[in-house]
Amino acid sequence: MTRKNADIERWDVENEEFWEKEGKKVANRNLWISIPSLLMGFAVWLMWGMITTQMQNLGFPFTVNELFTLTALAGLSGATLRIPASFMIRIAGGRNTVFLTTALLMIPALGTGIALMNPGTPLWVFQALALLSGIGGGNFACSMSNISSFFPKKQQGYALGMNAGLGNFGVTTMQILIPLVMTVGIFGAIAGDPMELQKASGTLIGRIESGTDTWIQNAGFIWLVFLIPLAFAGWFGMNNLRTITPDPGTPIQAFGKILGLYAVGAITSVIGMFALNLVGMWVALPLTIVLTVVLLRLIPGDIKPSIKKQFAIFSNKHTWSMTVLYILTFGSFIGFSAALPLSINVIFGNMMDVAADGSVSRIANPDAPSALTWAWIGPFVGALIRPVGGWISDKVGGAIVTQLISVVMVIASAVTGYVMMLAYNSTDPNSYFAIFMIMFVILFAASGIGNGSTFRSIGVIFDAQQKGPVLGWTSAVAAYGAFIAPRVMGEQIQAGTPELAMYGFAVFYAVCLVINWWFYLRKNAYVKNP
Repeated sequence: MTRKNADIERWDVENEEFWEKEGKKVANRNLWISIPSLLMGFAVWLMWGMITTQMQNLGFPFTVNELFTLTALAGLSGATLRIPASFMIRIAGGRNTVFLTTALLMIPALGTGIALMNPGTPLWVFQALALLSGIGGGNFACSMSNISSFFPKKQQGYALGMNAGLGNFGVTTMQILIPLVMTVGIFGAIAGDPMELQKASGTLIGRIESGTDTWIQNAGFIWLVFLIPLAFAGWFGMNNLRTITPDPGTPIQAFGKILGLYAVGAITSVIGMFALNLVGMWVALPLTIVLTVVLLRLIPGDIKPSIKKQFAIFSNKHTWSMTVLYILTFGSFIGFSAALPLSINVIFGNMMDVAADGSVSRIANPDAPSALTWAWIGPFVGALIRPVGGWISDKVGGAIVTQLISVVMVIASAVTGYVMMLAYNSTDPNSYFAIFMIMFVILFAASGIGNGSTFRSIGVIFDAQQKGPVLGWTSAVAAYGAFIAPRVMGEQIQAGTPELAMYGFAVFYAVCLVINWWFYLRKNAYVKNP
């Protein structure tokens, strides 16, 4: 293995001697810098689920639907940016990509903190910042593509499970840290004055009553504390693999390629945002995906041949089957992570009231459970168990594990929908909260295990050249769950039928059950239990 600066010329991890003597140390160093960088990406991307909950408690002048839409827009952008990010490693190099994409997260972190200092900040500013937060979501695709290249096939489940699973802890980290830092003026006068809570909320350290000073702007500023040193760690500690990226160019040239690819995703995200109001979600999303792919093909210069070569993944039927199965797992995890906090606030924050004349209305629930206290548990379990899913799949095969968790998710989703219906229409919704949380924890655990099993299958099915782009592409499409779930659940809650969203998810999970069996478990399966 020879190095020129941070570039590695020879990389043969399927050779046992090379792996033990040289490869393992380098691979693990890159992995352990990649994990916290990806964790920060998840935190910045998904922070709107917690921020909008507190914006509602602080009386920001936006409707529930507008707040759900902010969370959904971050999901839309993060998913769309994953499409161009899928191709970054083979064009610009792993070290260059991870450094720059981590550094770019400072823009939405700083901007969100500044915007939250003023409750009069217009909605369009928050919408723009939510779209920029999608950079964190996009980073997942390039991070996974990068790490998959450093490890041999026999350790794909472990490596990808660790990177994605511990990276997913960014959701839990965000859901715990944001409520804590909002209670203290940790940045002093630099971060501006606090606001007063209009509605009681909670954190892990207890219930915060109305009238309490709250520094909501810290929800953005806090990430700068971690992003600055992580950017340095990426630059000085990671490597470009020349066997994967033959010609990344100079760092400046590589940065130009990365920014150009992200610019395509940013443009189509904005178009997708406007299309939502014109043609609806189920037309706007495919339109956004197709437009992004088309524009990538039209990029001029030396990027074009590399993009065209990687587009060969779309002629492989397994790209499409694994895309659907990854929506089942990661799409559910990230979608529920985004939607759960505000769902708790809305479903349990109000209750039915029956007047003496028999009329029914909805009133505030004075003892409602706080989303800021409880919402972190599900994503924590899902992220914690994800490496376990990869490890088990390395032992027994990915498709078997995927099949088992699909059954669990069909049942759990249907039961959760029924419980949501009972709680929403109850005079005592709190009595349903325990079973509500238990069922969501089951969904998160199943989706976390499935995250590991599907990545194991991808690592086995595809060769070294296609594996990275397929990982990026499948994660990109699945990430639209962070848009779909808040949007669908928000609309159904507004309509008074929250159960319909969960019943719809249950039907989709049943379809995934059949696809996984047909492709990977039946007698004449295309690839047997990868």
